[in-house]
Amino acid sequence: MGETEPGVSERPLPLAGYRILSAEQYGAGPYGTMFLAQLGAEVIKVEPPPQNGKGGGDTARAVGPHFLRENESLYFQTFNLNKKSLTLNLQSEEGRAIFRKLAADAHAVANNLRGDLPARLGLTYAALKDVNPRLVCAHLSAYGRDNERAKWPGYDYLMQAEAGFLSLTGEPDGPPVRFGLSMVDFMTGTMMAVGLLAALADAERSGLGRDIDVDLLSAAAHQMSYPGLWYMNENDVTPRAPYGAHPTATPSQMFRTADGWMFVMAQLPKFWTVLVEEIGRAELAEDARFRTPADRRANRDALTAELEAVFRARPTAHWIDLLKGKMPVAPVNSLEDAMDNPFLEETGMIDHVDHPDRAGIKVLTSPIKVDGRRLPTQAGPLLGADSDAILAALGYDAEAIADLKQSGIV
Repeated sequence: MGETEPGVSERPLPLAGYRILSAEQYGAGPYGTMFLAQLGAEVIKVEPPPQNGKGGGDTARAVGPHFLRENESLYFQTFNLNKKSLTLNLQSEEGRAIFRKLAADAHAVANNLRGDLPARLGLTYAALKDVNPRLVCAHLSAYGRDNERAKWPGYDYLMQAEAGFLSLTGEPDGPPVRFGLSMVDFMTGTMMAVGLLAALADAERSGLGRDIDVDLLSAAAHQMSYPGLWYMNENDVTPRAPYGAHPTATPSQMFRTADGWMFVMAQLPKFWTVLVEEIGRAELAEDARFRTPADRRANRDALTAELEAVFRARPTAHWIDLLKGKMPVAPVNSLEDAMDNPFLEETGMIDHVDHPDRAGIKVLTSPIKVDGRRLPTQAGPLLGADSDAILAALGYDAEAIADLKQSGIV
């Protein structure tokens, strides 16, 4: 689990004492606030209450196919570890009044609603600064809150399509291909958390909060990075390359082996030398077609054929054992092999949490370490699990809370 300084485990987590209210749903926003919750912040997840005893809550609770109980999915656990749940109808005047009471003692408010909704629901700094001038209000939307698309709904896959990700992914002669995961959601949620933390640091210095905005399409466009700049400045359009190859470095791509695939990355000249020597083909370094990086790039197909003829003679495990630690190399794992990788257990990336409906759920814990240790992990909350305690702390007695539930406010 890593070396830890004496006594360091007794220190509070970095965000202990911070309270963050989050009107969030599905993936991007909850992914970002989960980092804050695992770093010690009290993240209160504000969810729609059930109607007539049914439904309610983050839509992620109902995403199948695997459930712990009705309306409590394993999918939901992915994004909501370490949080609290408060049911509150923000469409109602009384619900918004309760939210304002909570905001008075909070450090930040986050949401990932459609761009036109934060202002309507009173989740902006302008709407809340009178109760708490230090409050940070972080907004994650599909297209932003200040343009003609503010009312448009949007999801990760749409952003991958519009920002150009799909056009760069897949084999040259195949159709455009999306990522196998919702990477734009994850990136945007992380960016929201970074912006929120930066604004919190400023609020502590200045005594004033502010709005922080990030949107899925802007985040996706930003991630186009160097291919985007190459095109904008040099009119250079990065093409797809076979075997998932790097656009410039060669060989840096997948190769077939006797029983599967592996990824080999000879990004630097020293790794090219290691590769050809270790696989017993040192003469390739003197081949005129492959002598320099430019030569190798110009003759990528010929080099691929030479190397693949070698790699296909032995299974993936043989080549990984031969090359690991000497140059960048990895097996192309199936989902099963990736999640069963013993290295994840050894490094503490897989944790076990107890949920009211199942003990020992395996989860992927935070990739962040503090003082050499993985962060503590708790199961995501049942819908409204913390409503009574949170409302009681605001001064509502049991009868008042019961009335709020009866009226559909909570």
